[in-house]
Amino acid sequence: MPITDDKRTCRPREILLALGRRYTEAWKVCDEFRASKGARLPDWPHWCYLPLPGMYAVVSNGQDAELTPQQTLQVERLAALAAWRLTQGIYRFDPAVFEAVAHTPVTGDLPHEVLFRLPEWCVYVETPGLSHGAQPLHGFFAHLDATLDTGAAQLRLLLDAEDALDPLALPLGPWPLGESIARTLASTGSDAVRHATAVAGLRLVVEPLVSLLLYLCSQAAEIGDGSHRPGNPVPKKTKRGPRMFQAERPTVWDVGVRLGAALRRAYQAQQLRDPGHDSLPGLKPHVRRAHWHGFWSGPKQGLRRFDLRWLPPVAVNVESWDELPSTVRTVR
Repeated sequence: MPITDDKRTCRPREILLALGRRYTEAWKVCDEFRASKGARLPDWPHWCYLPLPGMYAVVSNGQDAELTPQQTLQVERLAALAAWRLTQGIYRFDPAVFEAVAHTPVTGDLPHEVLFRLPEWCVYVETPGLSHGAQPLHGFFAHLDATLDTGAAQLRLLLDAEDALDPLALPLGPWPLGESIARTLASTGSDAVRHATAVAGLRLVVEPLVSLLLYLCSQAAEIGDGSHRPGNPVPKKTKRGPRMFQAERPTVWDVGVRLGAALRRAYQAQQLRDPGHDSLPGLKPHVRRAHWHGFWSGPKQGLRRFDLRWLPPVAVNVESWDELPSTVRTVR
């Protein structure tokens, strides 16, 4: 079962409440725009809750005016929180799985379509031990944005650092996800020396976050205990027509609990095993670097699907994940 977090002490919940107090009509405007989707407003893909321009109307109070840099930041923050408020899912990785996935490089021909399978319109992923600049990175919001006129997609991240809430956008298109990261880094800064330093630091932040999202989208992602799965809300009938209601409180989803137990046992076995007792001559216990493996399925002339798997950093002595007991931490 997913765990219901105490909404009074939940950091992303506090961010949501603060923006709601600052822009009191924001969520009402979002509901109205969603109700007009494909009718009075153009249609947009199902994987996007609400395109970014919807938040321009909130920040500008409906005026056709150029926004200040600070107002533009608020647009991007509101876009993430507007989508997250409906489900308020917080994804808490097992420490061993978090460490292994975060250090898995985003390489190879990984298509952006994988990200269309995010479990919710917007997720909040906790990031213990990571930093953004000189500040601890508590977590990040992640959602997908669609450009109405061109159909282009973007992965939008909102980094929740100690004293900052910084947006970051990755362009998605007919190129690998590694190229999306490279394009974002290339657009950072202008001064050559400062740019090189910023890019190096930003890559250390961005690539682990993308890897964590890829795991949530992968074919064998272990989210929760199997009895429930996260998902977007279903509209409910009201006197004014179908409407989606936001979650009353955050829900914590434990990620990779059984896999984490398997990794720890495999690491321990690798450290304790006597090389002289290898079952195969010349085969020594070793830890293989984690990597992504994917393949296309479906007819060549038609709708095809890219299935992604995360292969853990253990080559030998890994117990079957399905045979391990499921353990869920209690949150107080």
